Amino acid sequence: MDGDVAVGVKRGSDELLSGSHYNSPNSSVTSNGSDSKKLRVEENPPSRVIHIRKLPNEVSETEVIALGLPFGKVTNILMLKGKNQAFLEMGTEEAAITMVNYYTTVTPQVRNVPVFIQYSNHKELKTDSTLNQRAQAVLQAVSAVQDGSSPNSESGGSENVLTPAPSPVLRIIIDNMFYPVTLDVLQQIFSKFGTVMKIITFTKNNQFQALLQYSEPVNAQQSKLSLDGQNIYNSCCTLRIDYSKLVNLNVKYNNDKSRDYTRPELPAGDGQDSSMNKDSTSLLGAISPLSAAAAAAAAAGRVALAGHSGSSGVLLVSNLNEEMVTPQSLFTLFGVYGDVQRVKILFNKKDSALIQLSDGNQSQLAMSHLNGQKMYGKIIRVTLSKHQTVQLPRDGLDDQGLTKDFANSPLHRFKKPGSKNFQNIFPPSATMHLSNIPEDVTEEDLRLLFSNAGGTVKAFKFFQDRKMALLQMGTVEEAIQVLIDLHNYDMGAGHRLRVSFSKSTI
Repeated sequence: MDGDVAVGVKRGSDELLSGSHYNSPNSSVTSNGSDSKKLRVEENPPSRVIHIRKLPNEVSETEVIALGLPFGKVTNILMLKGKNQAFLEMGTEEAAITMVNYYTTVTPQVRNVPVFIQYSNHKELKTDSTLNQRAQAVLQAVSAVQDGSSPNSESGGSENVLTPAPSPVLRIIIDNMFYPVTLDVLQQIFSKFGTVMKIITFTKNNQFQALLQYSEPVNAQQSKLSLDGQNIYNSCCTLRIDYSKLVNLNVKYNNDKSRDYTRPELPAGDGQDSSMNKDSTSLLGAISPLSAAAAAAAAAGRVALAGHSGSSGVLLVSNLNEEMVTPQSLFTLFGVYGDVQRVKILFNKKDSALIQLSDGNQSQLAMSHLNGQKMYGKIIRVTLSKHQTVQLPRDGLDDQGLTKDFANSPLHRFKKPGSKNFQNIFPPSATMHLSNIPEDVTEEDLRLLFSNAGGTVKAFKFFQDRKMALLQMGTVEEAIQVLIDLHNYDMGAGHRLRVSFSKSTI
């Protein structure tokens, strides 16, 4: 495991809140009546109630329950939303001890944020069930899954909760796959919920898919409940999980596409190396490969596995063509992968620039997609900067227009949460996706526009409604060039052309 993982369990730290604070109308927690103001530094003895602090704001009950789920039954939960804290009651003290010990070695994360876990000084949680009803419904759903039974129908609002799993086999589809996901990564993540016996991976309709078989249907149910809709890496590689109609998988070869963990003696087939395919890691670029522990913790905590979690959103781009590059051109190109806030071309090193995106996820995406691409004839280098922000020049100082603030730009592609643009982030490619095309514009008009911007238009295809089209340039470099020049191009009548890279071919 990486040596630099900060230990996320400050067991002896401040459980500042004691009973006197909790007696809000919807809950009463048995407290040992200690003085709530005193910072208690001695370690609380093991208890089946776990105190979780520093949770992100919008966190749901399910996400908190999922932290405890792999370690045993969760019997109660109390969310202190305003304080970003929660209490989780495990079925047994042993489960709680296993959980705390595990998270001493692996920092627990919820939504990419490290959280702190320690034993509570409460021995049990007493919560008023009428007001804690949502949490109870979630709990009932989860424990039903763990017991393999169907939950009570009276559970108040959890009618949609699962009946016993139809199959031990899951079908997994991965959306937004900007980094390769290997069979080994899937095995690490899914084995947190039970014994993974077999995995088969394949590509169907241009999408990476997998079939994964557990030893028991209840494990399939638990992992589907916890992992469906989760991201494997920061803001990409989203898991979509369903039950397969198959109840048993037949694996012929053990290699990087399929594996039967119950039959290690199977041949690799097709001259393949039966270990992981070596090429698949090269695309990971700066994303550190996952350690099994991190993957398991991620599954346990329903979190994304950060490449460099906590990295700033600032990139350093070097080897630029200083005759040609402008803040606007960098804004447009890097804006394909994130919302660029500020750009600064360095005053005494004009072939380098700092680019600030909204967050570390976006800078990571932009770096992995644009490092090594050609812009204005030069291969650019993109690395994470040590700067946390890009400084604007002081008022009244002219820096020859080298620094530009784009914070209020109307052209940000990812401002709207859940925007379709999140699902259409692809590496630079010769084929471009055009949208917002006015009705009267013809194929000839667009071919002319794009060939004038530099390069050869190899192929063109309108979508049915003619508002969108695919257009293929001669090379990726030409495509990068025309995207910089023509994204947001004014086509008249208030139509501004939108250009992005496409994964399709014409």
